[in-house]
Amino acid sequence: MLVFKKLVGGMMMPLSLTLLLFLCGLLFLWFTRRHKTGKVLVTAGMLLFLAQVYGWGFEPALKSLEREIPPVAAVPAGGGYHWVVVLGGGSYSDQAIPLYLRLSKDSLARLVEGVRLYRQLRGAKLLVSGGQVFGFGSDAEAMRDLAVQLGVNPADIVTDTASQDTEAQAVIVRKVVGDAPVLLVTSASHMPRSVSLFRKAGVEVLPAPTYFMAQSNEAFSPTDLFPSVDGFSEAQRVVHEWMGIIWAKLRGVM
Repeated sequence: MLVFKKLVGGMMMPLSLTLLLFLCGLLFLWFTRRHKTGKVLVTAGMLLFLAQVYGWGFEPALKSLEREIPPVAAVPAGGGYHWVVVLGGGSYSDQAIPLYLRLSKDSLARLVEGVRLYRQLRGAKLLVSGGQVFGFGSDAEAMRDLAVQLGVNPADIVTDTASQDTEAQAVIVRKVVGDAPVLLVTSASHMPRSVSLFRKAGVEVLPAPTYFMAQSNEAFSPTDLFPSVDGFSEAQRVVHEWMGIIWAKLRGVM
């Protein structure tokens, strides 16, 4: 099922669809007499390409998703929080590079935020979650090792190396923390779906989003006139979350 989800999800990403439109359009133009169809497909591919590199539609949608839940500056007093749960967002198994570079940008930002919140609490536990996928080392182990380097007491760290998606993470966290409330740390775009899945699993959460990709810039810059590769990542992120939300709702887990 995991392989199927990854394959289908990858094919539905905007950049994959862009390449597919270009390819199909060129095939019609070069190898058939249906040139009008080919032109339509190539034009559609170009429009989708421009929408990504200039952020048309995708950037506002991502910003709306990310700003749905505000970040946590300080842990509320009297909330009874003793658990900080950090969801993994990808890691690499390359042992030749420094440990902090083995975490994806998402995972690194999430861990730093988790450690920041952990240090505001007395007697807190840091639960890092993210299992092994396709033979690589787990996110949880990489985050645990870096957390120790950042000064977290190893005895305060709990690892979940079994889960492979957000739904499974919610179920496992529920088993570990029971009825205790938790501070939930993940990327801002991932937070709305995560909160719904965790609450559905019976976990009381205070969301603490981090890694905001769509950042406001009120002042005009000449660079705004040029395409940006960052748009590909933003488009992929928002479509990934939309697909995750739709899939979860169809299955009744959200």
